[in-house]
Amino acid sequence: MRVHVVRGGVGLALGLGLAGPWAEEPRAPWSAGRARAQAATESAVAGSLPSSDAPSREFPFTAEELGHIRVYETANRSVVNIETKTREVDQFFLTPRESEGAGSGAVIDQQGHLLTNYHVVEGAQQIVATLAGNQSYPAELVGYDQESDIAVLRIAAPPEELFPVAMGESAPLRVGQRVYALGNPFGWEGTLTTGIVSSLNRNLPSRVPGRQMESLIQTDAAMNPGNSGGPLLDTQARMIGMCVAIATRTGQNTGVGFAIPIDRIKSIVPELIAHGRVVRADIGITHVVETNQGLVIARLAEGGPAERAGLRGFRRVVERRQQGGLLFERESIDRSAADRILAVDGAPVRSGVAFRDKIWEYRPGDAVVLTVVREGVQQQVRVVLGSN
Repeated sequence: MRVHVVRGGVGLALGLGLAGPWAEEPRAPWSAGRARAQAATESAVAGSLPSSDAPSREFPFTAEELGHIRVYETANRSVVNIETKTREVDQFFLTPRESEGAGSGAVIDQQGHLLTNYHVVEGAQQIVATLAGNQSYPAELVGYDQESDIAVLRIAAPPEELFPVAMGESAPLRVGQRVYALGNPFGWEGTLTTGIVSSLNRNLPSRVPGRQMESLIQTDAAMNPGNSGGPLLDTQARMIGMCVAIATRTGQNTGVGFAIPIDRIKSIVPELIAHGRVVRADIGITHVVETNQGLVIARLAEGGPAERAGLRGFRRVVERRQQGGLLFERESIDRSAADRILAVDGAPVRSGVAFRDKIWEYRPGDAVVLTVVREGVQQQVRVVLGSN
């Protein structure tokens, strides 16, 4: 049977739900005994654990349960609900049609920036973010990276209403450690699920054709439609990933979910805030042909870094001849003079994707040395990279 990776739409993917109330909302009356138990719980969550792991009448939670409670009460106020409206034109009746979607997100600073998946807000004409305290604000799309499925929004909320999520690290993660997914599955706000890191370095198809989302975190913490964009947390309530997809045969959770590592998110988000997109290095080679002997340059961007460095691609040849008073032209492509790329800074590249990925390891303004074969002679060509 085929296993489908799903994102996006209602009932089919991560990203639908509502954000939930926070602790400041009115509470039902408590009995004196329950109030004492609550006080003991709050004390334990703050760091004073009972002498025994076993629950008691006055202290009804185990140490493990207190860990879960601490994660929830620490992180829940940082999670937001994101609702979208999209207007489309029906191609048959030519009438406007509105669709709605929803997902989760996280507050990342007190300037109002929110983190979510790009597929949660893609194509939306209206975005509304609801904080855990039930305050709702219009949100604007600040920047996104479709390939990574990461987006940054911004709301004009007072700083005192914003509680940024604590950022952890994904590099030290180990298979087997406990994690938590926090979001709004199926409209059930503020839902916490728990599991373990099931595997690391999983790859899934990106939303950009031909590209991969690499080195994802796999977890069995339950994710369902509504969790998209919500945080994956460690036991210290630190965000170590962002929920992005599930593998499923039914459109619902089957215990195989994926999250984008926080280390990647932290490297991308500043660029999205500053530029609205990820600024990548560009070498000015727009097309290559893969061969067993290297990558043959087919096209160069006019005036781009590669052309300025003297690299050669296919050459357009126009032949003209006159016959019977008429001028005839014939166009052909000369491939014989095109350079063949073998390596970038000594690292062999055997595919167009590998070549692009290698260039993207650099920053605009960096210089790279290409090993190329030109007219049967191997040589080195230095190229100063530009920007996309």
